[in-house]
Amino acid sequence: MPPRRPTIILARSVLALGLCAMVPTPASAAEAPAVPVPPPLPPERPSELKPAQPAEQKPPTSEAATPTPPVRPAELTPPTKDAAPEAQKPEIPTPPPTPPERPPELSGEAALALKVAPPDDTACRARLKRLGVAFEPLPPIAEGQCTAPLPLKVTKLADDIALPGGATLTCQVAESFARWATEVQVVAERTLKHPLTGLELGGTYVCRGQNHDVDAKLSDHAFAAAVDVMGFSFAGRASIPVKAMPAGTEDTEFLASVRGKACGFFRTVLGPGSNAAHANHFHFDDRERNAGHRLCE
Repeated sequence: MPPRRPTIILARSVLALGLCAMVPTPASAAEAPAVPVPPPLPPERPSELKPAQPAEQKPPTSEAATPTPPVRPAELTPPTKDAAPEAQKPEIPTPPPTPPERPPELSGEAALALKVAPPDDTACRARLKRLGVAFEPLPPIAEGQCTAPLPLKVTKLADDIALPGGATLTCQVAESFARWATEVQVVAERTLKHPLTGLELGGTYVCRGQNHDVDAKLSDHAFAAAVDVMGFSFAGRASIPVKAMPAGTEDTEFLASVRGKACGFFRTVLGPGSNAAHANHFHFDDRERNAGHRLCE
């Protein structure tokens, strides 16, 4: 019977291989970290973009070993005890300048005798003539504080509107009065169908206080700068007095219309309903007020 040696050798080889497979692999070899690869080096910077090299500083010599401190500004230097700083010294106030001497013509009796030239109203008088106003110049009015350097006596307005007794007015107020009368004529022909022929006046120049009060401020009548209208006369119909009237009549419509027209020519317009002193007439004047304020009541 042949020997079984090869079979034994084969069995031993298989056993050896099994034992090798059972031997564990070291953990250090299985879990060894990967070695990082260093990043590539950047290219060298061009020479024209390299910063300038600072000059080589020489070591200080023995004489200049201690640097000299900078000089402190005078405004930051604390004051000494011997002398007070200028900022703490009291300022001597500068006396105000002496006003110039008053001219001799404006001093003493010369100032009292000084006269102011009246305004030139030549252009205004030319406009009155173009409006068809009949007037004549009057001598200057000087009655205490009541004055009018260039008054006019107006006797007739355009369209032969009569002014019985005439009206003493300045040219400026006479022009406003004449222009208002032309509007009244238009209203009369449209509302009443009769032309206006005359105006009844209650007063123009009068040296008095407002509302005839002697203690009140001077009225514009005291300067020939106001006119009071008491009534209106027409051709072919009865006259219309200025007074409060019932609503709805043509007379009431006429008075309301001409009263509103006056507010476009005068700075002050008063009448029935304004106060008791103006219950029977229209008062017109050209008094200037602050900021151009007008009184139309």
